[in-house]
Amino acid sequence: MTVTAEPSLATLFDPANRADPYPVLAGLRSAPRTELDGALVVVGDYRNCATILRDPTVSADRRNSLLGATFGDTPDEVPFDSFLSMDAPDHTRLRGLVSKAFTPRVIANLEPRIREIVADQLTKAGEANAIEVVSQLANILPVTIINDLLGVPARDHDILQDWSHRLVRGLDPATDLGDPVVLADIELAKEGFRLYFADLVAFRREKPADDLLSHLVRIEQDGEVLTEAELLATCALLLVGGYESTANLIANGVLALLRHPDQLQALRENPGLASAAVDEVLRYDTPAQMVTRVARREMSVEGVTVPNNGVIMLLLAAANRDPAVFSDPDRFDLRRGANHHLAFAAGPHFCIGSSLAKLETSIALSEFARRVQAPELDESLLTYRPHVNLRGPERMFVRFDNITN
Repeated sequence: MTVTAEPSLATLFDPANRADPYPVLAGLRSAPRTELDGALVVVGDYRNCATILRDPTVSADRRNSLLGATFGDTPDEVPFDSFLSMDAPDHTRLRGLVSKAFTPRVIANLEPRIREIVADQLTKAGEANAIEVVSQLANILPVTIINDLLGVPARDHDILQDWSHRLVRGLDPATDLGDPVVLADIELAKEGFRLYFADLVAFRREKPADDLLSHLVRIEQDGEVLTEAELLATCALLLVGGYESTANLIANGVLALLRHPDQLQALRENPGLASAAVDEVLRYDTPAQMVTRVARREMSVEGVTVPNNGVIMLLLAAANRDPAVFSDPDRFDLRRGANHHLAFAAGPHFCIGSSLAKLETSIALSEFARRVQAPELDESLLTYRPHVNLRGPERMFVRFDNITN
């Protein structure tokens, strides 16, 4: 669509803009603006977003913000007391514990399993000469990997995925959150996560295994480093965060390649472009479109006042197409070169699972390009998830001639 009038945040939340929010985001990038009687300041340019993300006087803890604790939770977060809503020193302590699951060695050891899952899903799709990319590839890969890391039995993957889908409705300010039915559904999902992981934690105390949950349980038992509440919140956070954004990233990547066949051909001919392809998808169609921070002092952004405890909404997707930083920013180009996007945020809250998400997506995209012959997207059946924040297709059907080995 073409946006002719000066857009507002409400324009971005209009469902009519879900398929292509970028003209609206371009307007919102032009200058910081206030919303909600000045309690919210919206920022969309790269320079200010990057600066605020790294500012030690800006907080991720929204409990005492002027808009309350639940407005605009970050997309990788669940409504528990997770470390993504914490500042130092608690954030530093918990992040340090969890980061042991995402060391280069751990991530490298996951590569054979990732390749196995992608290969199996593409081979199965080959039997029908068609694939629904979201349910048959983009969802299955990250949910399986994160559940493997946590030691969740395969029989429980579907119910946890369903709870995750319900929970993320509470992470979007777009918003039917005043609906008591929606609120009740979110609470049921939260309670389901709590009860499930409480049982699994109890089981791992009795029968530890070589998985992340057993590692976190051992930490909890060894001293007052991780409380029971923090342990349960971290489990749910890792599952939701490790699944939702990565699923969108994979789906957005396949879609971008299909809509730019020259770039798909480039990746097919040169698999070494896979890492650059992931970074370009992260920049071009950011799966986590925005994050919020809280000003712990009165501050000014380009002359716009953010009051003490005011909320700053950082439009990462707008910043990632800022022409002041990226040449021809609306072009999808795997050979772009230096790509310092903000899709994983920046500063102390830089996405802890970024390396895993990039590995999963690079394998999924490169294998799709290599093995799927003459793919054709059915645009008439393409639908998007209802979220503004967590951006990605809900259904995406692709037909093809065949799947090679």
